[in-house]
Amino acid sequence: MKRAILTAGLAMLLMTVSAQENSYIVKTRNAKKAVAVENLLTEETTVEEEETATDFVGQNFKFYSLCDWKEGMKFMVMPEKYDLVVKTFADAGTGKEVSSMSLRHKIMVYQGKSESSDGHWRMNFLCQDNNKMYYYEIPSGSFDDYCYGKLGVPTLAYLGDVDIAREQLMGKKLFTKTRIYRVDTESDGDGFRETIQPMNKEVTVTAIGVGTRSFPVKIIVEDELGNEYYQVVAMSKTNSGMRDDEFIMDSLKHTFYGAFELQDAVMKVNKDYKTYIGQTIHNKYMTEMVTKGDGKDRYVTIPKMMSFRVDNTLAQPNTEFVTLTLTELDSRRVFYKDVTFINPVGKANARAKQEEYFGYLFALGEGQTRETSQAARAAIQQGRVIVGMSEDEVILAMGEEPSRKESTSDGRSLWFYLRSTGYLTVTFGRNGRVESYTTPAENNKSKKTTARRKAATKPKANNDWQRSTGTPL
Repeated sequence: MKRAILTAGLAMLLMTVSAQENSYIVKTRNAKKAVAVENLLTEETTVEEEETATDFVGQNFKFYSLCDWKEGMKFMVMPEKYDLVVKTFADAGTGKEVSSMSLRHKIMVYQGKSESSDGHWRMNFLCQDNNKMYYYEIPSGSFDDYCYGKLGVPTLAYLGDVDIAREQLMGKKLFTKTRIYRVDTESDGDGFRETIQPMNKEVTVTAIGVGTRSFPVKIIVEDELGNEYYQVVAMSKTNSGMRDDEFIMDSLKHTFYGAFELQDAVMKVNKDYKTYIGQTIHNKYMTEMVTKGDGKDRYVTIPKMMSFRVDNTLAQPNTEFVTLTLTELDSRRVFYKDVTFINPVGKANARAKQEEYFGYLFALGEGQTRETSQAARAAIQQGRVIVGMSEDEVILAMGEEPSRKESTSDGRSLWFYLRSTGYLTVTFGRNGRVESYTTPAENNKSKKTTARRKAATKPKANNDWQRSTGTPL
């Protein structure tokens, strides 16, 4: 038991030193120092190969089968949970197996193959970090039999893809192509959390490092608000350990084309919509848009007849949708809306719905005239309700219609917004403006106070009478 505890402690120490000294280990901002070994990347999911991956990826990232490996190719040991149990490498000097955790984040330089005296084939590596030789012994059969498969050498992430990605992508403008990305939670471990981002958002590549064996390139990007997040992606698929028919299904986000789009490729299909930039439009119907609040994306229900300025149009490649960047004229709040400029009515194979058609949803010019105070505009931007707001302003601030509405006998209206801690109650006066509001915390406090008052006024039992009559207390 003592040996196991000591081993775990040494492993954590090795993880910390490795993360701090290795230039291939990159992290998003605000990652915390790990306090436990957890959340190791265990990517067992599959990815779908982009059908038209013949440009950027095809031209820059060559696939090397095990048979074609050349001496000097560099890899990094990136063990997953299974690799911590089954040891991959042996020390060439002693012939003893070595823990994958002790080699974690170490760079292995391929030194060719050899056959041992007992007839087993080995893949030889020089560890760049400690200048020692290690080997991976092929489980069975000849090297030629083994190298034509997709098994490869466990734990090794190909650094050639990382180096090329750094040369080609650092500082480049990309567009997001999925909604699910990651943020590091540990500065010296593999902990992460998922973050939801809008698609077709322009981002800048700020760092590129090593990801996992299956998806070796970790691309960190930054959006216009300064938020950083990343995706681990497959490029050449060298030593991925996955067959071609496994690159399918729901993990498209772990291919480069599934996670990002190069700016140049987007601009080629975007030029037709530039004429809308700078124009004023209004929405004829209530609709849902995406906006920002406290650095996060929020889906907001927009009342009809709101006025916007079109700041940008971004076509989504291989689809009929265009993402509009809109600034609401009163509050100056920025919204994003996906629309199509092709009328889907009457088209049997149309993917879009009528309410997503630009000509149905929007019209040129300003909508209903609104007089919004500076205080109300600030509250809307912060997602808060203040006294004096109109019903439409409350909807804009809260991002949705209320969960429930009630009317009082004196002509007032009560709106209830359900939140995780209780209800936010908004009271409108007879003039249609917010008269007062009560937060969930205040509502909960009021309920507790009422309960205590009821308990205090409840008649106490006559214990003396109960004792004298034998009645149970």
